[in-house]
Amino acid sequence: MDADISGTAFILSGGLLQESDAKTTHGLLRGSERFKITAVIDPKHAGRDAGEVLDGRHRSIPVMATIAEALVKLPKPDFCIIGVATVGGVLPPALADTVQLALKEGISIVNGLHDYLNERPEMAALAAASGAILIDVRKPKKRANLHFWTAEIFQVPCPIIAVLGMDCAMGKRTTARLIRDACRKAGLTTEMIYTGQTGWMQGNRYGFIFDSTLNDFVTGELEYAILSAYKNEKTDLILLEGQSSLRNPSGPCGPEFMVSGNARHVVLIHEPKREYFDYDQNWGRIPTVESEIELINKYGSTVIALAINTTGCSEEEARKFQAEYARRSGIPVILPLQDGVESLLPVLQALIQKH
Repeated sequence: MDADISGTAFILSGGLLQESDAKTTHGLLRGSERFKITAVIDPKHAGRDAGEVLDGRHRSIPVMATIAEALVKLPKPDFCIIGVATVGGVLPPALADTVQLALKEGISIVNGLHDYLNERPEMAALAAASGAILIDVRKPKKRANLHFWTAEIFQVPCPIIAVLGMDCAMGKRTTARLIRDACRKAGLTTEMIYTGQTGWMQGNRYGFIFDSTLNDFVTGELEYAILSAYKNEKTDLILLEGQSSLRNPSGPCGPEFMVSGNARHVVLIHEPKREYFDYDQNWGRIPTVESEIELINKYGSTVIALAINTTGCSEEEARKFQAEYARRSGIPVILPLQDGVESLLPVLQALIQKH
């Protein structure tokens, strides 16, 4: 993926701004070094501040009903970013219409879905006519650009920490980014290895798109990203953005980070009020935190902290869950969005000193 791509951007969230399907939008609203977000296009929440819709924090990013309205009130952006991650990665029809309007205005499109816009003749024709560019972030690399696992990962001397979740869309990327920023602020040279399209959109320098990588090369791409980060930056600490969860039946994932990525330490994310995988009873019940910690231990890794996703919780409930899991697990338990992650710094600094 071209690391030089950057500029101003509108995000297209198609009425899903408050939904978990808009996690790409959420991540970009919380921060990006690659794109400066100037508006969110979402008819359902038009007229509000995007940050206030997201988490009650004003970010001076307006939500507008249409691209036409936004272009009247704001400068034309360099890009429109498709800010949703749908089941199966298909572009919703309503968003397809919006994308076509953007292309007619000569605005380039950043697409993180599996539904590649360059393979849609009508999109390609509109882009060619207006001079816009279609950037399909999830398009797989060519075989010649893929790396196979070499075992060189075992030569990396700094701690490697995987941020894993008990299910999809629990805040793995956001928590990893918060930890990265806190470490950097404390003077620690820290890199986050992105493994999804949003991580690239946020401007992380090292990583790959896990779910669009040919299976034989997933571990090699992970290793190569970690090695590159360490060799180029001389890192004190490396964080790995997890994907899915160890036991989500639609796409179990996680052992690669611990085994092939040599992440001997894990920050685990749990959402106490989510009972079933992907909120669907047919997918099965999410196991207990104790069970997940035990499974991670069997892979030779240690859970050094538990992060709580407080979706659906009152402030009082969130604090009760924090205290309960601290008592049950005996490890630090944090509320990343409410309190930040600075309380983990002594734990991380101790790990660095041991290596």
